[in-house]
Amino acid sequence: MSDPVLIQGGMGAGVSNWRLAQAVSRQGHLGVVSGTALDGIFVCRLQEGDQGGHMRRALEHLPVPGLADEILSRYYRPGGKKDGEPYRHSMFKHNSDLALLKLTVAANFVEVYLAKEGHGGVVGVNYLEKIQLPTLPSLYGAMLAGVDYVLMGAGVPRTIPGILDRLANHQGVSLKLNVDGATAEDNFEVFFDPRLINTESHLPLKRPKFLGIVSSAALAATLAKKSNGRIDGFVIENPTAGGHNAPPRGNLKLDENGEPIYGLRDTVDLDEVKKLGLPFWLAGSFNTPEKLQEAIALGANGIQVGTLFAFCRESGIDDQLKRRILEKALSGNLEVFTDPLASPTGFPFKVVELEGSLSEKDVYESRPRVCNLGYLRSAYKKEDGSLGFRCPGEPVEQYLQKGGKVEDTVGRKCLCNGLVANIGFPQVQKSGYVEKVLVTSGNEIQHIAELVKSGEDSYCATAVIDYLLGYCCDVM
Repeated sequence: MSDPVLIQGGMGAGVSNWRLAQAVSRQGHLGVVSGTALDGIFVCRLQEGDQGGHMRRALEHLPVPGLADEILSRYYRPGGKKDGEPYRHSMFKHNSDLALLKLTVAANFVEVYLAKEGHGGVVGVNYLEKIQLPTLPSLYGAMLAGVDYVLMGAGVPRTIPGILDRLANHQGVSLKLNVDGATAEDNFEVFFDPRLINTESHLPLKRPKFLGIVSSAALAATLAKKSNGRIDGFVIENPTAGGHNAPPRGNLKLDENGEPIYGLRDTVDLDEVKKLGLPFWLAGSFNTPEKLQEAIALGANGIQVGTLFAFCRESGIDDQLKRRILEKALSGNLEVFTDPLASPTGFPFKVVELEGSLSEKDVYESRPRVCNLGYLRSAYKKEDGSLGFRCPGEPVEQYLQKGGKVEDTVGRKCLCNGLVANIGFPQVQKSGYVEKVLVTSGNEIQHIAELVKSGEDSYCATAVIDYLLGYCCDVM
């Protein structure tokens, strides 16, 4: 399996869906599905009636006897749920029940299976290290479907390579949790034993290649030298990439617009990366034919591209929302703000400024604060030594009762609900409030206008590939 030149970014919750990954993989490149919140997205699709029957078709191939029927009986709504009815959803805990673990295995299997269906191309899955509770069953589900690459960033995933080795042999695995207030004597972990879910499969699974997503040569070196298993390469992300960005090195300084200032210390030393002797791809504003040529000249295998793919026809973003963004791009009136406060994680997060979305102050302030999806919650050690979870985006009084600081709640937005709303599944709160969208993108979003042909109002994934390789046939 030769490494690709183009990697399609694993974006957001459901933006890099199976349709997009399949379209890219069919063209000979690495299509990547996003593994973020797949358990929740999967059950939303089932509760909307599974349009096209894709979820049920993939479940027929799930090699876990009885699990498909169990899931369908609980979540599938043949005619779709009623308007105004909330989606059923379960939040992960330290020791999540077996039903949620099974669901997570199935959801990841389905997404990867559909991305790989009907062709011989390679498919990857992207996870965030900071979202730890679903990680182990998610990896196993993707591996059951034969995923070719696992990409992970937003942290230091040193133990994931060894976990892949064990999961390939259906062995039990554990993952140490990042816990606020924990000491060296504490050992908070989550455990997952595939044999509790898959009692009949004993043949080894394919061990996927592992690519670490990093923002510095030092982090790349740490993964290469201190991981508990094989590292197969890196995606080097610049701070202009969409979604979460690594914070600037040193004390945080903001420009006149309130955005973080990045300097020379935030430039990745590619010479140091090359010394590690592993393949790497460049990401973050490497989204033109010229930038692809530049990346190759710098010693990279190629580039990872997110934003251009995020707004193509095959992506998971709601079609009406995509049209609105493309119209603004075509009019030259589209801006992205790197918000230092929006994310509950405390990392800078890029937000597309869009009317009626949570990017607007009055829309944000009118939303009742609630944490009902919980993917970005942080674990913390309670006074009694047990484990708790809190989110700066939850109601302030609840956060304070859990030992949080009031200053950490200022400006925090619910990324979980906003990103799921982007793909057409806005949750309905108990009050009847319908969640609003919160769109993220890289700084180079204006380039999407160049991909729309005259007389059309959209573009496809193949158009992105043709554009990027238009002047670069010699790298293929």
